[in-house]
Amino acid sequence: MKIIKRFLIGLLVVVATLVLFLYIFNYEYLLKAVRTIYFTGHTTAYLEDYKKFDNMNIASGNLQPWPFHRKYNTVKASDTLLGVHEKFGSVAFVVIKNDSLLYEAYYDGFGKTSKSNSFSMAKSYVSGMLGKAIMQGHIKSLEQPVGDFIPEYSQGTAAKMTVGDLASMASGLKWDESYYSPFSVTTRAYFDDNLASVMRKRGMQGEPGQGFEYLSGNTELLAMIIEKATGKKMAEYLSESFWKPLGSEVDALWQVDSEEHQLVKAYCCIASNARDFARFGKLYKDYGKWNGKQLLDSTFVAKSIKPRFKGEPYGYGFWLKKYKGKDLFMMRGHLGQFVMVIPEDDLIVVRLGHTQGERGEDGFPKELDVYLEEAYRMVKE
Repeated sequence: MKIIKRFLIGLLVVVATLVLFLYIFNYEYLLKAVRTIYFTGHTTAYLEDYKKFDNMNIASGNLQPWPFHRKYNTVKASDTLLGVHEKFGSVAFVVIKNDSLLYEAYYDGFGKTSKSNSFSMAKSYVSGMLGKAIMQGHIKSLEQPVGDFIPEYSQGTAAKMTVGDLASMASGLKWDESYYSPFSVTTRAYFDDNLASVMRKRGMQGEPGQGFEYLSGNTELLAMIIEKATGKKMAEYLSESFWKPLGSEVDALWQVDSEEHQLVKAYCCIASNARDFARFGKLYKDYGKWNGKQLLDSTFVAKSIKPRFKGEPYGYGFWLKKYKGKDLFMMRGHLGQFVMVIPEDDLIVVRLGHTQGERGEDGFPKELDVYLEEAYRMVKE
């Protein structure tokens, strides 16, 4: 009995010392990480982790269901596609042809309205909200300095950084884009209760506007700017700008840092479904027009889905690649969340899931070609 008592006392001392260490060295956010992620058996953020965090509601309205294609779900998935879904844990696969639902399938208990984490697909929405803020005159242009909104970035090299640099991933911001290290700023941003404080202290590591470097912190700063410029919370602004006008079927959720501060994790973490995620792809495919109304400036959209820097796979908030010689733009998120759009063929393919495969030479998961090949097969049969 005494041995057990000593062991428990010793364990308590170790735990108390560890917690004290985390607070002293400003790593207390790891306690939240342990509670919300690691104790649930995961090693990184996961599809339904929004249930563990505070969220803001993105209200839907003006419901506009997708029309069904005449061949809706008549063509079956091949064994190859089913094998890829099983291997990488797909939860949703949707093919939209000529703005009509051609095929949809859901797995692992997920369905048409099931919510899952968008991860970095949220960056596309934030870029679109920048375009909307410019369109409405809240922000002057892509060339407006970040320092006009966030004083900590108004001196030295930071003074050269523009809102366009943030949206195109060319900021020069000091940032470590490491998802699996518990000590990276990306991990801190995911779990810290005061995200604005984290962002104001980052500083610079390079010259703005010189080249592409993917940094989640860019999008977080951009969200802070949009909130300051519009006077509205990001979830509210997204709802009124796009979620409602696009006729989304269900309300979505956007993770926030804490109930107290309520700053969205703008670089990630919109919880929604494949059908509603696809709507934003359609909006950009149609150069900002929806049901005859110009929701977003067509020039801004055109600029967004072309590379800012020659040879780079990124525009303003969207990833870019070629598929069999055709231009493709996409919303892309951690663990393999994709809304892929090929405007030339009026085709949208959505894949959501638990994991993704290894990357090819172009930097994209190799299984993307399977998703696209299968979508084209379904169109033809």
